[in-house]
Amino acid sequence: MKEMLTFKAELKNLESFTGHVYNFAASLGFSNKQLLQIKLAVEEIIVNIIRYAYPESAESDIKVSCSKENPDGIRIVVVDFGIAFDPLAQKDPDVNLELEERAVGGLGIYLTKKVMDEVFYNREDGKNVTTLIKRQTV
Repeated sequence: MKEMLTFKAELKNLESFTGHVYNFAASLGFSNKQLLQIKLAVEEIIVNIIRYAYPESAESDIKVSCSKENPDGIRIVVVDFGIAFDPLAQKDPDVNLELEERAVGGLGIYLTKKVMDEVFYNREDGKNVTTLIKRQTV
């Protein structure tokens, strides 16, 4: 079972992306808590792409595919055609610092890595490919 969607890289399409992934994950039997974690992770990846991957004048697409990850998980692959950027290469923020002492940025990727079981990035044929994997837990 696999589903793929393609949308313009615009914030107005964010709910379409996250809703699609949420519904697919729900059909696999994920708990409400896990569904919210999956939605948060996908939202963070998509928002970063929309905000930073394309020069202001560029219009491009984002592709999101969802598939069942055996035996009990979901694989979400997000593909964009923007500027090469490995979100996993960034240093994790120091979450022990007071808010006013923390550097701006990086918290969304940090949260994504914390709520998903696996997160991968690679650059393929001029595309950024980010893969998120979440397994069901009891």
